[in-house]
Amino acid sequence: MATVLSVSGSPSATSRTGRLLRHLDQRLIAQGHEVIPLDVRTLPAEALLGADVRHPAIVRVAALLARADGVLIGTPIYKASYSGVLKALLDLLPQYALTGKTVLPLATGGSTAHVLAIDYALRPVLNSMGAAHIVQGWFTLDKDITVGEDGSVTLARATAEALGQVVDQFSAALGRTPVLAAAS
Repeated sequence: MATVLSVSGSPSATSRTGRLLRHLDQRLIAQGHEVIPLDVRTLPAEALLGADVRHPAIVRVAALLARADGVLIGTPIYKASYSGVLKALLDLLPQYALTGKTVLPLATGGSTAHVLAIDYALRPVLNSMGAAHIVQGWFTLDKDITVGEDGSVTLARATAEALGQVVDQFSAALGRTPVLAAAS
């Protein structure tokens, strides 16, 4: 099956976004995919803020991305846009780093007022990076994600069903995406 790089763009270690992604990673693993988790917040701040594309951590991320068939990108929505740490990472990656990749954008937030942030803030960046196929993204309200004391994630029933369908569509699309040569 496919290799998926699962990128959490949350700056918080206790983020619902990150926990949601790790929960969804398990569904992809159960479907036979190899999933590589990446929490952007663990990358060195000096590399991200200093725009150091040669920093070993950034080089490693670029190599993981090159190896991946698909990318799951999750972000909390702040002020109608995706997180700054995710923006800092995306800015450091090669212009066409997503060429030939299937991408699933996911977002979390406290209000449905931010639901369009995926389409108006994140999708254009992913498209400009050459994504072969960006599947329909999904916005999840924070209140629909419950994190247990043991770190387990429980989703509201309707949210669990919708996310299950979105992840399954992403999984199916991974097998149909043509591999394109990177633009020079």
